[in-house]
Amino acid sequence: MGKWLGVRWLSNIRTAIAFALVGPLIVSLMLVPFRTTFPRTDAALVLVAVVVAVAALGYRSAGVVAALSATLCFGFFLTRPWGALSVTSPQEGWTAALLLAISLAVSELAVRALNQRDRARSAHDRLKLLHDAGTAIGATLDAERTAQELAQVAVGRFADFVTVDLAVCVLAGEEMPSEGVTQVRRVAVAGVRRDHPLLPVGGPPRLALCDPLARGSPCGRARIEPDLRACIDWQALVPEPAGAVLDHGMRSLITAPLRARGSVLGMVAFWRTRDTRPFTDSDLSDAGELAAKAAAAIDNARRYTRERATALALQRNLLPRHLPRQTAVEVASRYLPADSRAGVGGDWFDVIPLSGSRVALVVGDVVGHGINASATMGRLRTAVRTLADVDLPPDELLTHLDDLVIHLTDDERDSAAEGDEEDDEDTDTATTGEVGATCLYAVYDPVSRHCALASAGHPLPVLVAPGGRADLVCGFTGPPLGVGGLPFETTELDLAEGSVLALYSDGLVRASDRDIDAGLTKLCDALSVPDASLDTAGDTVLRTLAADRPADDVTLLLARTRALTPGRVATWDIADDPALVIQARKLAVEQLDAWGLWDLTFVTELLVSELVTNAIRYGAAPIRLRLIRDRKLICEVSDASSTTPHLRRTLAYDEGGRGLVLVAQLSYNWGTRQTTAGKTIWCEQRLPVTG
Repeated sequence: MGKWLGVRWLSNIRTAIAFALVGPLIVSLMLVPFRTTFPRTDAALVLVAVVVAVAALGYRSAGVVAALSATLCFGFFLTRPWGALSVTSPQEGWTAALLLAISLAVSELAVRALNQRDRARSAHDRLKLLHDAGTAIGATLDAERTAQELAQVAVGRFADFVTVDLAVCVLAGEEMPSEGVTQVRRVAVAGVRRDHPLLPVGGPPRLALCDPLARGSPCGRARIEPDLRACIDWQALVPEPAGAVLDHGMRSLITAPLRARGSVLGMVAFWRTRDTRPFTDSDLSDAGELAAKAAAAIDNARRYTRERATALALQRNLLPRHLPRQTAVEVASRYLPADSRAGVGGDWFDVIPLSGSRVALVVGDVVGHGINASATMGRLRTAVRTLADVDLPPDELLTHLDDLVIHLTDDERDSAAEGDEEDDEDTDTATTGEVGATCLYAVYDPVSRHCALASAGHPLPVLVAPGGRADLVCGFTGPPLGVGGLPFETTELDLAEGSVLALYSDGLVRASDRDIDAGLTKLCDALSVPDASLDTAGDTVLRTLAADRPADDVTLLLARTRALTPGRVATWDIADDPALVIQARKLAVEQLDAWGLWDLTFVTELLVSELVTNAIRYGAAPIRLRLIRDRKLICEVSDASSTTPHLRRTLAYDEGGRGLVLVAQLSYNWGTRQTTAGKTIWCEQRLPVTG
């Protein structure tokens, strides 16, 4: 962008004309001592060279003046008679005439060559500007950063100052309204100087019309104002006060809408001051190209922001907002979504209360990123909770979950194949859906302090002893979910009260600058802090291992084990004799009296009577009755039979089948679970509210 100050231009052309007058005169005077011996043609060629030098300044008028001056000086000083504008021979007359003609022709050619060079240089600068804009604008998926890149690439090369305004809804990743008024915000300002009257970045949003036609931009194209003092229409296009802009020396303006996919996302304003040549119509195409490149990048950023926000909202709504209250473990969790360049992943965690005061701890990871990974994560988390309600052992639960992932993969492949057939595409290019995931499922019993866990391709947890020593749990890691055909194995642990289990995703320990073994070592070191609170330990782990912008989701679930004291658990072995049902009721009532739960005596008697009678009649020895006083009063009856009772509707004249109906009506919750020795039927009652 060349400088074109009017006074300076006038000074330059005056200098060129003066040189055009004086240059041939000086050269002619220098040749006077040699005019008798110096050939006339050679002298004429020297003067032609002077004319070329003057024409090289780029002023056609100066070249013409130089040609005339050279001809006159040649005739006056270098031809006979000396000191007179006359010639003594036709040959000298023709020499002077040819000198004038050649000087004029060479001067015109020099000026045209110079102009051609300037046009070529201008075209090269324009192409370089657009090339640099193509590489600099849109380097990130951030709308504000893209607007700043537009301003930075244009300042100093196309304009003196650049401002960019974007709609607030674009910054939030939302669609632009088709008409009416929307809020816009200044997101980028750049200039050759820091002192300017332009509105700064930020500030409160202001209202602007959505339709560029209403804002004075015909057909949504760039608009030029070569002289801001000559009109006032431009004042409706920019928010800056006109007086301050003009007083600062702003001379010309181009405003261009940032249009993408039929919507105007914002507006860019290019300003030039009085120190710079004004904008011309040839600059409109450059402004439009710059605005188009920026608009496409900003629209991509807006769409990505919307997709990422949707995936994050979906994932966060699918993840537990509040961990359930339970007695078995104290828990703390940390979750960091992946870097915006990678997209939201499919990590999840869960804490599921189970019967008998037990708790299930779950951490999983779905392969891939984006909304599809989040949706698959939600389906798997729901499936895990459903299977956990059935009280399946960890290895069996993962087996059922593996079958579900296989079915999901088959459904995705069938859907992809049907879509390819509808689109008449070749089967070689068909897109097949693959659903891959890993999962770790652990169950902890606070009564026995026993933990059983199984892994489907997921890293095993870290166990922190009460003294602070952290070690990786040794066990079997099964194949990832969706492989099928391979068994899962349960790892059994006996945990001391106060032990911490750290469940995590591989995004925490795996990074580009370290392998997973190094990450596990750092994780164990970060957790080796005795008596640290779980929140403090979680923050320490994230500071130590998690990057500011992780490439994969980071999930951490910490669980400190608790134990139910013997005074809160009562267990009795019941002989296989119907006459001992009365004894079972008596034992239960005495225990409730010891706990001070007199309000639950009547209902508990009925429940114990029904469950023990059902075990004696339909189950097998040994039979065991257990009462647990936790957040609820839990009654369990276990026997050696694996037959699971089912709740059924009884008719008016049926003599049996009403026991489980009575249990379901009197208890807050009830169910059955399979054990290695048979089954357990359990029911829960709410504890009375104490004043």
